[in-house]
Amino acid sequence: MRTMTSPDSPAAGTPTAPRSSNANLFVALRAAFPADLDACAVETETGLHYSWRDLDEATAMVANLLDSLDLAKGARVAVQVEKSVEALVLYLATLRAGLVYLPLNTAYQSAELAYFIADAQPAVVVCQGSQFGWVSKMAFAAGTAYVFSLNDDRSGTLLQRAAQFPRQHSPAQVQAQDLAAIIYTSGTTGRSKGAMLSHGNLLSNALVLKDYWGWRTPQMGGDVLLHALPIFHVHGLFVAIHGALINGSKMIWLSRFDPQVVLQNLPRATVFMGVPTLYVRLLAEPGLTPAQLCSMRLFISGSAPMLLDTFVQWQERTGHTILERYGMSETVMLTSNPYHAADGERRGGTVGRPLPGVQLRVRDGDVDLAAGEVGGIQVKGPNVFQGYWRMPEKTAEEFTADGFFKTGDVGQVAPDGFVTIVGRSKDLIISGGYNVYPAEIEGYINAMDGIAESAVVGVPDADFGEVGVAVVIGKPGARLDPQAIIAQLKATLANFKIPKRCFVVGELPRNAMGKVQKNLLRQQYGPR
Repeated sequence: MRTMTSPDSPAAGTPTAPRSSNANLFVALRAAFPADLDACAVETETGLHYSWRDLDEATAMVANLLDSLDLAKGARVAVQVEKSVEALVLYLATLRAGLVYLPLNTAYQSAELAYFIADAQPAVVVCQGSQFGWVSKMAFAAGTAYVFSLNDDRSGTLLQRAAQFPRQHSPAQVQAQDLAAIIYTSGTTGRSKGAMLSHGNLLSNALVLKDYWGWRTPQMGGDVLLHALPIFHVHGLFVAIHGALINGSKMIWLSRFDPQVVLQNLPRATVFMGVPTLYVRLLAEPGLTPAQLCSMRLFISGSAPMLLDTFVQWQERTGHTILERYGMSETVMLTSNPYHAADGERRGGTVGRPLPGVQLRVRDGDVDLAAGEVGGIQVKGPNVFQGYWRMPEKTAEEFTADGFFKTGDVGQVAPDGFVTIVGRSKDLIISGGYNVYPAEIEGYINAMDGIAESAVVGVPDADFGEVGVAVVIGKPGARLDPQAIIAQLKATLANFKIPKRCFVVGELPRNAMGKVQKNLLRQQYGPR
């Protein structure tokens, strides 16, 4: 298959950053602030208002504090705190000071945190005040020089110290290839890897999405982002926050997702980003009506596959068609369904076409596959990361000789360029020498009456090497028979694809972004 690129490929003119001799991402974000710095930039659910001037001055004070620590170039700032506007300020201040931001999931426990601190060797660690005792002990033992606390009620030693510093700051001079952030992958196989993202990676993606998703400037009526995602992940931190800031758009800031609070705020917003689970929960609310969404122009979904049933239900219930897209920690966004009607329809079950500047191809080993054939997805573009932190061998292994990144995702490309993700290569089941793609089986199961969702995983088997196991959730009131589900599959699919066992459960294990944790299912339903 030929390499797929967007019609707006680099040769056709990828969006570029405002002219500046400083490639610091903060400089580009700050340049997009509106002329009226006293206008509201962020509004919280508790009624707090932060102006653009507040963001500028607060980030200057924290950046000055970081400068005063006399840290080495490229020093890491590891952060594990609850979501707050002050946590956003810390992120922006880290960029402004030219340091490397390392967000950590608030669900990580001590053993996990110990690994990240030992691996990244941050010069600064910022944690919640309630955890300062054990975190600081661990961090100091690992060689961290400074530990601060930051709470979601605007308290903590970080803000206390920053309050002593000036409200003006000259952003650090950086090159486009200099690191801006390290995002650790989930580590479902082997130890977690730190994906190194540069200022240039993040800015290129922000500028492309600003145009591709039709962000409206204040002169065009303006956009308001309803932000209900966590900010330790690419989706909430880079896609959502950068999208609003690079456009000078206000954010309505929710500390966590609550479907009723989201519904209350949707009439004042125009853009919402969520994972499929959030849309499922909103669909369960009686208050979800077209009238409640009267000001909305765009709903975006990602970070996990969306069931076609959810896509259709949302369309029928609200009159809006969700825009699904595809990205990774290593690349930020890669593909997207169209925003503008002139570019085609939004197609449920697909993740759209490659974004401007992104090259995408599907391969089996070193062989390019034809349209419609299933294989490994490889990508190349200005948004693709610099490599894995202190893992040169792993980095070399994950890139081809001609510079394409092997995503580890399996998919296919339609003749018109629409990409469909079939699954992860590590989820591939090889049963008796045959390749079985779980997403295909899940699609058939999910279409059965009474089934809300399913997950198929491979577990070791003495005869076949691996066999499939199906784990399903029923719709409210449904009474499911596992053997009947398998029998129905046998009437439809080749025998080698049929799961050998089926279990009906109340829920599937998920991570913070709504992805089903198939590694946990393998452990639970594997051989005893």
